[in-house]
Amino acid sequence: MASIGRTKLPSAAAAAALAFEAPRLAERYRQVRTATAALCAPLSAEDFVVQSMPDASPAKWHLAHTTWFWEEFVLQHAADRYEFHDKAFRYLFNSYYNTVGPMHSRPSRGLLSRPTVSEVMAYRTRVDERMATLLSGGRISDALARVVTLGLNHEQQHQELLLTDLKHLFSCNPLLPAYIQHAPAAPRAAPTLSYRTFDGGLVEIGHSGADFCFDNELPRHRVYVASFHIATRAVTNSEFLEFVRDGGYETAAHWLSDGWATVQREGWARPIYWTQSLDREFSLTGLRELNPHAPVCHVSCYEADAFARWANARLPTEFEWEIAAAAAPQAGNFVENQHWHPLPAAHPAPASDAGLPPLLQMFGDVWEWTQSAYAPYPGYRPVSGALGEYNGKFMVNQLVLRGGSCATPRSHIRSTYRNFFNPAARWQFSGVRLARDDISR
Repeated sequence: MASIGRTKLPSAAAAAALAFEAPRLAERYRQVRTATAALCAPLSAEDFVVQSMPDASPAKWHLAHTTWFWEEFVLQHAADRYEFHDKAFRYLFNSYYNTVGPMHSRPSRGLLSRPTVSEVMAYRTRVDERMATLLSGGRISDALARVVTLGLNHEQQHQELLLTDLKHLFSCNPLLPAYIQHAPAAPRAAPTLSYRTFDGGLVEIGHSGADFCFDNELPRHRVYVASFHIATRAVTNSEFLEFVRDGGYETAAHWLSDGWATVQREGWARPIYWTQSLDREFSLTGLRELNPHAPVCHVSCYEADAFARWANARLPTEFEWEIAAAAAPQAGNFVENQHWHPLPAAHPAPASDAGLPPLLQMFGDVWEWTQSAYAPYPGYRPVSGALGEYNGKFMVNQLVLRGGSCATPRSHIRSTYRNFFNPAARWQFSGVRLARDDISR
């Protein structure tokens, strides 16, 4: 999801409607915290500590940081006198909140052999007990309920980051260990790729309604979009393999200048987890045969854009993607399905939407890069205080991804959700959906 520690506030509209009863929040809190712990069940003690690169964090840090959130933004504000579990943790497990105070260096999180895993688990248990006491009452204030709801969404972001960071970590081990043992799903061929056309015009973009959203999905506003075509499914491994074998990584004409410089500097020749023989890929379930029909994943925006140019297409804008997503069911392969990897698109039922080809895999499987810069919507204003610190100031040098992945919690995603990463990022479950201009209109 948005990168580690990027916490965002609910919209004003959502805030006015979040008069949750505490018992309902308590159950939701229990579900989310239990899900995080369950993701760590396959790990050994050694797995919790190692940091494979500056952009990733150790599993222990994710567990501690998401617990830090509840002390820092909920518990201390709900009590007249609050005693922190360990004051040193306020420094060790802060992420980017300068308003809160100083923090341990992000690239050095893997050096934190202490506190131990057991001490972090004890920290988590103690904070959960305090949160249960807080939420066991009849009601809590609407303002506090909004922060709790935000914290639950923040933890769901870290659930996905936990998996992507572990995958990168295990890929760096010569033994290529599996995060979990799981048999691949029964093979199936992907449907033929086609395009669906959407008429242009003035459309409304952004979140509406009283449900939770992050503030970067607001305010809802109107934009003009020209008519466009968008692919009915994500690009597959076999399609991307054609690009690789056709010299895609060796042909500068396909690449943006900064992308080509990155290819040369980093020595990219294929997606990050593919083997040199181009017939296998590393996954959370270990090394597996490359499924030609599954969506290509773990490609940067530079790679996605180069492939699109090679294919005589382009990446969609985030507005085009959102318009198309409104015509698709919000269903897909999410973390709850426990496939731990993208699946081939299922063959659709006979078209029922005026004969139009259905849009597949808009949600789940892989995040889909767009060509849109992560920028504020017209009228966006960052909120004051620490909880508003990490949205607006990240709106530079990032590109937007949409739709969620096989590592995303199902309840966390929606059509207006704006994920964002640097265009060179490859370790997330990021893939490609093609678009084309409609030159006939």
